[in-house]
Amino acid sequence: MKKQSFIIGALIISVGGIVSKVLGAFYRIPLANFLGGQGMGIYQMVYPLYCLLLTVSATGIPSGLARLVAQAETSGKSSLAVLRRALILFSVIGLAGSALMYLLAPFMSAAQGERLALSSYRMLAPSVFFVSVISCFRGYFQGKSNFLPTALSEIFEQIVKIALGLWFAVRFASDPVKGVSYTLLAVTVSEVATALGMAVFFFFSDRKKNKPLFSEERGSLSVLSLLSVTLPVTLAAGILPLSAILDSIIIVNFLPAGEVSATSLYGLFSGGALTLINLPVSVCYGLAAASVPLISSLFTSGKVAEGEKKSVFALKCTFFIAIPAAIFLFLFSGEVSALLFPSVGGREGEILAGLVKILSVTAVLHAATQTFSACLTGKGKAKIAAASMACAVAVKLAAEFFLVRIPSVGIFGAAIAAICCYFVAFAVDLVYIIRDKNNFKRIAVQFFAFFAAALVAAGTAYLIPFDGAVLNLAVTCAVYLAVCFGCRLITLQELGLFRRKHNDNRSRVGMLPLRSFGRR
Repeated sequence: MKKQSFIIGALIISVGGIVSKVLGAFYRIPLANFLGGQGMGIYQMVYPLYCLLLTVSATGIPSGLARLVAQAETSGKSSLAVLRRALILFSVIGLAGSALMYLLAPFMSAAQGERLALSSYRMLAPSVFFVSVISCFRGYFQGKSNFLPTALSEIFEQIVKIALGLWFAVRFASDPVKGVSYTLLAVTVSEVATALGMAVFFFFSDRKKNKPLFSEERGSLSVLSLLSVTLPVTLAAGILPLSAILDSIIIVNFLPAGEVSATSLYGLFSGGALTLINLPVSVCYGLAAASVPLISSLFTSGKVAEGEKKSVFALKCTFFIAIPAAIFLFLFSGEVSALLFPSVGGREGEILAGLVKILSVTAVLHAATQTFSACLTGKGKAKIAAASMACAVAVKLAAEFFLVRIPSVGIFGAAIAAICCYFVAFAVDLVYIIRDKNNFKRIAVQFFAFFAAALVAAGTAYLIPFDGAVLNLAVTCAVYLAVCFGCRLITLQELGLFRRKHNDNRSRVGMLPLRSFGRR
């Protein structure tokens, strides 16, 4: 199986994430039209518990397992044995998660003040098990620096979900509650299909002759060793879904009464604004996923300084993507909201645009925190990422509980609280991941350079009287890329997209000349 470089691997994961998220975003448009505000509110209420159980049973697996597989590959041990143990362990945990979601459905729907969500919880419950299986295969392939299976499986998963979900939405358009339940059943069916697809892909592409997956091999990883690596990653990833559950309870129960219902406002916040903000974050996910096996291999080999340099480079690439996205969403929040959610108009449309404008800051903070968490996982310090996120979420919930109760602030308090959350997490992770003071200076210079370039680009589009988000986005991207590459803020050689010959007759990939920006 051919390994992919850091940038190529990140690009593959990012393209898969972009296509998957874009499909998901456009899926929300007709879905919102068919289900309405109340239906989307119920849809979003069910997802926090689902995400929390996925985190416990699956979310920590890809990055944690990727680290173990990369270490096994580096030290010459059996990476197949790692996958075998992971499948056994997390299949059991996934089954427990599915059962727990089914049993907790009555209590969660009652706590959220929306008993109509009961059937939706139960339709979605079986998918927890299948996502656990999928995550094991994804972590195995990512640890071997093969990111194509993850990208393809994400796209396939979305296609099945969208096709079946829209069919159910149309079929039950006259009954939004039933429509929500069956669109969530489509999610379960998509996970079943994806799990089978990943198993088939593994069997034909990576199954070694005379070494069946479940045969005994020397050097098999113990369950405790596997948990010691994946559990901290799981805890770090699980804090956000847990906070989302508390978000749904706080927002729905403590928002002051107004012209828009609390359930609809929560749908606008979680299903609308956060969906838009998470688009650039999902693009940056490829950088995070590619960082784990690379940094883990470097630290396993004792190359600590090089590992930290790769962490700085991963953050630089994150800034390159996230900063212009954040500024564009801030300046064109109304246009983007209208483009992707045309059915949300009037007062709800104004609220959605306002939420996107405020939350735009978190596109940078969330993406950077995601990259840092992956780097800490690669270094074997996932506990720090978990602790920093726990502190950040505690700040967020306290701020949210105080702010949303103020009539003049309302749902916008949840957006302000989210900024506080990711700022705290980013600051703590930055201190622990970057130990070299010179690297702190590089990061600061890179941030302000990309910020200035993005401000010039988005400002140019803002001053040109174009109507609509698409043309404004095209102008912003064109100007931004011209400024970044023209001023050598980042180069094609640095990204490893071209090989550069030097006078010493050695071929270097991804190295900047001394005069390039941000390098000594």
